[in-house]
Amino acid sequence: MYTFSSKLKTFSFILMAVGLLGIGYGFLTAPKDIQEVEKLLAAESHGGHGEAKHEATAAAEPSHEAVAAHSEATEEKKTEESHEAVAPTDDTTKVADATHAEPVHAEAAVKKEGHDVSEEAEHKEHLNHVLHQLQNKPWSALYVACIFFMLVSLGVLVFYAIQQVAQAGWSPVLFRVMQGITSYLPVGSVIFFVILILCGLHFNHIFIWLDPEVVANDKLIANKTGYLNFPFWIIRAAIFLTGWSLYQYFSRKNCLAQDEANDDSFYKKNFNISAMFLVFFIVSESIMSWDWIMSIDPHWFSTLFGWYVFSSFFVSGVTTIALISLYLKSRGYLEHVNTSHIHDLAKFMFGLSVFWTYLWFSQFMLIWYANIPEEVTYFITRIELYNLPFFGAVVMNFLFPLLILINTDFKRITWVLVMAGIVILAGHYIDFFNMIMPGTVGDRWFIGVPEIASVLFFLGLFIYVVFTALTKAPLLAKRNPFIGESKHFHY
Repeated sequence: MYTFSSKLKTFSFILMAVGLLGIGYGFLTAPKDIQEVEKLLAAESHGGHGEAKHEATAAAEPSHEAVAAHSEATEEKKTEESHEAVAPTDDTTKVADATHAEPVHAEAAVKKEGHDVSEEAEHKEHLNHVLHQLQNKPWSALYVACIFFMLVSLGVLVFYAIQQVAQAGWSPVLFRVMQGITSYLPVGSVIFFVILILCGLHFNHIFIWLDPEVVANDKLIANKTGYLNFPFWIIRAAIFLTGWSLYQYFSRKNCLAQDEANDDSFYKKNFNISAMFLVFFIVSESIMSWDWIMSIDPHWFSTLFGWYVFSSFFVSGVTTIALISLYLKSRGYLEHVNTSHIHDLAKFMFGLSVFWTYLWFSQFMLIWYANIPEEVTYFITRIELYNLPFFGAVVMNFLFPLLILINTDFKRITWVLVMAGIVILAGHYIDFFNMIMPGTVGDRWFIGVPEIASVLFFLGLFIYVVFTALTKAPLLAKRNPFIGESKHFHY
């Protein structure tokens, strides 16, 4: 039986405590009204940049005095031309000229007033937009970290189900590790569902289609209200999260019961429910990716997006299995896990990294080639405003794993796999960051206290839940029909 190290447990508590403090700091420092936004924008422009911008604007636009002088000269010229043409000699004509001039000045005043009102309205709208972006920042940081760790555990659950259905002979010695990781899924699902409800209650502006005012003024979003509406959206979320968690619960329960059984009945039950789960997952995963990520940018769509999101959290899940297995192996557990098992996990890490890159390039290339405005805006925003994380994710998720894990010998070296695994997990967190942040905070992004704190909190919670679950059962599935083959697996 595995014993949860007191040092690791303390470390997880510290991560959660520091994370909660940082998350709280992020919410407390977020601006509360447009006055704070004005001060912030003024502070950002202070120091020369704002002055240069003001000078450039002043140079490009005529001054008020110049406009007044020009208007006066024009009026004098018009008056002179009128006198020359009509040659007025009596007071009646002068009164008529004065009477005619009054509407002209009144009309000019109305135009000027209307122009000022329009500028003021635009300025206020801009301030409100920036306010929503800055208020979204701590919420978005929390959302990215929450969905990432939850989907990592879901990726492990899918990998486990595939092993069951495929009747794989190499992996049963790793089943308890996979089950420990998937124990986080129900916990992460509850937290994520609460965040979705808070979105629907307008605690944030992550999903703009939840705002009735936006829907009323946007025909494209209004046409999608039959699908994108809060009741239907939250019901779908409840069905998906509950379905995944139920499979996690019953598959683990059957696997534990198989240890005490005299036949393979519980193994067969797991085979059947795993096959049903995979069918359910294929449908629910695509819809989930539309609902929870793609709808953040409701004007944009991609037919490859479901596969793309899946590849990202699936390779992250396999990487997590490898890292936890290596940790347990280093602590003297998993005596039947050998370098061939680790080598196979590394092969999955390598192959799925290439698969992610294939989908990344396919989605990018097809949208770039078609050059449809509604589609290319998605990538233009990320390339222009998120240049470093956008291309950095490609380096971390493709180039680095390719160069490191293409070597067969490196797939068996612990420190190489740990280094590659950490880079892959960080890279795919940034991938989710790139998918979510541009639609919620725009150009106001920065990996600061809220982002780091959210990762620390969910990492601490993940460690605590997973390693606590590992202490609940033996780390070897004794009565699995393929356990003998798995123990003696060599490549």
